Amino acid sequence: MQPSLTPAQREHLFATPPFTVAEVVRARANDRRTGLVFEDETYTYHDMVEAAARRCQLALECRDEGPLHIGVLLDNVPDFAFWLAGAALAGAALIPFNPTRRGRELRDDIAHMDCQLLVVEDRHAGLLEGLALPLAPERIYNVDRSEYHEQLDAQVADLPDVQVQPEDPFLYVFTSGSTGKPKACRVGHGRMISNAKLIAAAHGLTSDDRLYEAMPFFHSSILMSCWASGWTVGARHVMRRKFSASGFLEDVRRTGSTYFGYVGKPLAYILATPERPDDSNNPLRSGQGNEGSPLDIQRFSSRFGCAIRDGYGSTEGAVTIMRTAESPFGSLGRPYSDATCIVDPETSEVCATARFDEHGRLCNPDEAIGEIVDRSAGERFEGYYKNPDAEAARLRNGWYWSGDLGYQDDDGNIYFAGRNGDMIRVDGENLSTSVIERIMERDASAVAVAAYAVPAADVGDDLVVCMQLHPRASFDPTAFLRFLDEQGDLSPKMRPRYVRVTGEMPLTGSQKLDRRQLRAEGLNTNDALWQKTPKGEYERFEPRPSPS
Repeated sequence: MQPSLTPAQREHLFATPPFTVAEVVRARANDRRTGLVFEDETYTYHDMVEAAARRCQLALECRDEGPLHIGVLLDNVPDFAFWLAGAALAGAALIPFNPTRRGRELRDDIAHMDCQLLVVEDRHAGLLEGLALPLAPERIYNVDRSEYHEQLDAQVADLPDVQVQPEDPFLYVFTSGSTGKPKACRVGHGRMISNAKLIAAAHGLTSDDRLYEAMPFFHSSILMSCWASGWTVGARHVMRRKFSASGFLEDVRRTGSTYFGYVGKPLAYILATPERPDDSNNPLRSGQGNEGSPLDIQRFSSRFGCAIRDGYGSTEGAVTIMRTAESPFGSLGRPYSDATCIVDPETSEVCATARFDEHGRLCNPDEAIGEIVDRSAGERFEGYYKNPDAEAARLRNGWYWSGDLGYQDDDGNIYFAGRNGDMIRVDGENLSTSVIERIMERDASAVAVAAYAVPAADVGDDLVVCMQLHPRASFDPTAFLRFLDEQGDLSPKMRPRYVRVTGEMPLTGSQKLDRRQLRAEGLNTNDALWQKTPKGEYERFEPRPSPS
């Protein structure tokens, strides 16, 4: 793992040009090295800048009054990359829409963003059928149609005379929707480039690197850690239309990829593929992501010989926490800002420092767990598009309230404890879903684990642990009970009342666990269920049908 940058090194990066995405794109105009590989297509950086300039001119030709917003509804294809660069040159804001959204939700997303043009491909064009979009048909461009390419060919490939400032919006990226209705976060040129330079420096990326880009480009994390970071150093982008766990290692070897980005659960699904003696024989040097479990990070690094930097950061970008080699196992690491702390949301007081017993069990959850807050991040939070109520909820007392729970040790390391609303109260004790999941992930048969609550028969909650097992594994209640007995930091209240075994975890479009769906289903599922008996053993459970 690369060492963390010092505050002085970070400050130097932030104070040194380039400061905008447009500057980065312009600087590559005469770069004749290979910049992008997609399937059997290859483009130099010069080619990409020329393609971006044509799209920029098309957007400026279409421009009406108001902000120039360009929507894209695409998989990871070259046109997505070209429009990112083209929007930057035009001083436009690009809005990547999530193609897993459907019907009215997708229509509302597009309408909310006041797009002046929308770029789609054949495989997603059908999603727009029957939707009352506030766009004239001629403002919807399909990259798979010949007339689209004829219009681009008619544009000059000159770089435009448009001035772009660091504070100008470059992206509006929708939050994942894992905790509520997605919100469109503003990402300015300055933040995009600052984060990209920071990530590139932390991993030692150079023009010799090849960046494997398989995670969806509608997620800001991948655009910063891969797309923008690659442009800042002139690295080669290896783009894949969609992520494939089974195809990951083969792709990496075939393309000579040295670095990759991820978000959500990909590490777990790659680890679930059959292990081979030569797995570590690959060109990967490092990877950057978030929401990887500590065990998955450890196992992935060991199996594939690849250092992983996993950090905590929201799309809003107001709080950043990064693990280092010195971070305690299971922690997120230390925050970049001294103003980041754990706060009781009811009193606005800083929570007590976490205390642990000899097994690493949190002894004082009620007084230590609070919301992750940054008391200086109001300046860094760039806001949501046309959503003042959501902005007000994030910024209270001039502080940024993340909506995530955590606790902090004596050395300043922060531990994730789940989202607001994810806490479970069992027999009068508050339990963190994140802590439970970290323990349950030690079960060697599990690919992924999610903890959630269902109402108890009397009062409070019953704990459900949902497990996706390796393809060759099956749930053995006796072995599971033995596993629970071996976990010294598992409190008695953390033993699940129900175990749900699923073939596939529900995921959001950005590969994050969709706990809202699990909570909505409760025990009403076709998945296999086991229930803890009064003797503490587990037996098959058949939910009673709801009364009509």
